Amino acid sequence: MSEPSISWWQKYGTLAQMAQASVALLGFVAILFQINEIRSNNRAASARQVFLAYTDLAFRNPKFSAPDYAAIKKSGRDQQVQYESFVSYFVYACEEAMAAFPDRREWLASCDYDLKPHLPFLCEKDKAEPNYLATYSTVTQEWVKASLKSASVTPPDCKLGKT
Repeated sequence: MSEPSISWWQKYGTLAQMAQASVALLGFVAILFQINEIRSNNRAASARQVFLAYTDLAFRNPKFSAPDYAAIKKSGRDQQVQYESFVSYFVYACEEAMAAFPDRREWLASCDYDLKPHLPFLCEKDKAEPNYLATYSTVTQEWVKASLKSASVTPPDCKLGKT
């Protein structure tokens, strides 16, 4: 018994089906790359928007963006809560920016610059409520703690040291 012969159209038909499957697979991979790029772009746009909102908040509240923390502590409870919310929003904005742009050092430099006047508050807050910083990512917690250490802001007095 002889083997059945394969016609040319059967042979090339199978190749065409394999090529079609390959093109479909490539298209699927391209869609996955595109989804990842869209996700990355959305994260970057969101981080920029949050940081821009923080900048607007700082512009409208210079008493918090360049704080006299001793005066804020002596003021009424409302102003203390407003200041805490301001600092929380600032730290959140930096967290978003650093997560969206991990390889862009200018975001970290900007956050470092704006963080320094808030270190006494963060030191006291961390001392009084250790779980406060736990509401942020590990990277943000490490950033704040490293900033406290490099500025020599330590309990119990939590004052900015000479740097």
